Amino acid sequence: MSEGQRCLGIVVLLIHTVIGSGEGPSPPPSSQSSTIRPEENELTVTFPPLDDLVYGTQEKQFGTENNTVVTSQTGSTALLPCVIRNIGDGIVSWIRRKDYHLLTVGLTTYSSDQRFQAIHLQHSEDWTLKVRFVQKRDAGIYECQVSSHPPSSIFLRLDVVEARAQISGPTEKYLKPGSTLRLQCSVVQTTEAPAFVFWYHNSRMINYDLERGINVTTDPEQRLSDLLIPAASVSHAGNYTCVPNNAVPASIYVHIFNGKYI
Repeated sequence: MSEGQRCLGIVVLLIHTVIGSGEGPSPPPSSQSSTIRPEENELTVTFPPLDDLVYGTQEKQFGTENNTVVTSQTGSTALLPCVIRNIGDGIVSWIRRKDYHLLTVGLTTYSSDQRFQAIHLQHSEDWTLKVRFVQKRDAGIYECQVSSHPPSSIFLRLDVVEARAQISGPTEKYLKPGSTLRLQCSVVQTTEAPAFVFWYHNSRMINYDLERGINVTTDPEQRLSDLLIPAASVSHAGNYTCVPNNAVPASIYVHIFNGKYI
């Protein structure tokens, strides 16, 4: 027997030995063997929003202090601020508390009184309530409410003052002819400087009556207006009225005559 035939016989003998002993490669698992279900081998990871990862969780908060007081004068425009940070999907409403009247929702005015309007610029945090031509009856508490669960609010108080002119001194003045007449008018309880102040002698406007020796100087920022007549005559007697454009007028009566004052 050759060497090659001897090797072949050994290989065949080994094959028979393995088959006979039942050893060999393991069969593939049957359908009855245990199976790992996908859900048992699944790793679920939930990531928070990117903004929360970068900046942390941002909560809605008011930038306007609660119980803020806004003072406005009659006839002017009042602006009630409401700054809200991280508003998200919240909707801002303005409510007049004395009668629980819904004024605005978002940028829509729900009140039949069109003097009320919500002002908001895109990407800003301010939701301002604008009240035009303010009246005394507008004074009171206003609520800035943001829809959430539960809703959150702050309250602002609108104080309304009535600006008025005030002429210094008594309501009547007594002078002799040739005396100096000086009248000073101040605008008080005002939140806005007057655009102009007119002086009237009886029913005549005299701001530019230089030929009669009348000089008027006005400082709107100081809320002051002065009338000066260096040498008053009998023709200058009468009623003088100070009329600011945004305030209640004030009057004084000037007597000019020879003799003793009454």
